[in-house]
Amino acid sequence: MIYLDNAATTRIDEEVLAVMTPFLRENFGNTQSQHSYGRAAANALTEVRDKIAALLSCKPEEIYFVSGGTEAGNTALKGVCAERGKGHLIVSAIEHPALLESAEDMRKLGFTATFLNPDKNGRIEPESVAAAIREDTVFCAVMAANNETGVIQPVKEIGEICKARGVFYYADCVQSACTQPLPTGYCDAFGISAHKFYGPKGAGAIYIKSGSKISRLISGGRQERGLRGGTVNTAAAIGLAKAFELACKERENSAAYLAKLRDKFLSRVFAEIDGTHLNGGGEILPSHANISFDGCEGENILFYLDLNGVAVSTGSACSAGAVTPSRALMAAGLSESRAKSAVRFTFGKYNTFEEVDNTVEILKRAVAAIRK
Repeated sequence: MIYLDNAATTRIDEEVLAVMTPFLRENFGNTQSQHSYGRAAANALTEVRDKIAALLSCKPEEIYFVSGGTEAGNTALKGVCAERGKGHLIVSAIEHPALLESAEDMRKLGFTATFLNPDKNGRIEPESVAAAIREDTVFCAVMAANNETGVIQPVKEIGEICKARGVFYYADCVQSACTQPLPTGYCDAFGISAHKFYGPKGAGAIYIKSGSKISRLISGGRQERGLRGGTVNTAAAIGLAKAFELACKERENSAAYLAKLRDKFLSRVFAEIDGTHLNGGGEILPSHANISFDGCEGENILFYLDLNGVAVSTGSACSAGAVTPSRALMAAGLSESRAKSAVRFTFGKYNTFEEVDNTVEILKRAVAAIRK
């Protein structure tokens, strides 16, 4: 099986699994317990929090362990809303459903929201953010890179605008963390998820700048300094830290390798299959290729490839089963037919050039069969 859906999730790295295993079997204590088992777990959690903070050049107390990108986004948006009580939200129309749906939830509670569309390349212009800010704007969310197209967003510029206007800025960094530096100095908060960079599922972290006014989302005990109640998944946090350490260490080489895989794939697809279009422009993550195929439904291509040993997607895994075209592609001005014909191919470190060639051959047969 050729796996080209790394934007949905990645295979866990053996080094990551190795450091997690002792905390599932021997050192399984609750970090809140006062006996030796609990102290061992608590000490390990402190160590990995320090490690992540060092990699991000921030304070350990600015790192909170969560279950992943969805919880991180919910925590930021709803936490700010709970603290402020009322106000205006800015959320890009290309955000993950975690932010879009959270904004809709807050609208039901009396908040107002502006959903910003990107330009034709799928990029949110900083000027559009500046124009959308109002006197009562309390929160802005523009992701670091889109999960469907891979288009990298101007986080630094948007962060500077929000800072100057006193608006809390959250950047979803789930897709970008594997190959791009994290924007610690440009936002008030950002989230990462381990399973996007060869770590375990259900493990994530949110950076929240010291002094930020934000309320907790999950009430309970005093875990995570009172921000997130519930027993901490120590093994998952340790796996997250190891996966992130490896991602940072391998970032430059990984980005170069993924770009070579992706570029070879694109050059062959565009040369050998007529009626193909790349969705998204400008600077794109090296792992992503979102392509529309004239005369085809993306779902049909996905099924054909799956039956022939290639795993891809037609958009965000969190939107699987949706019958409507991609919201991110439609927001960028694509026609409904082109959005519905889109397929997302995302490459990872375990993919090979041989797999690229084999995928292109199967894809050629798929498109020809569907069009016929």
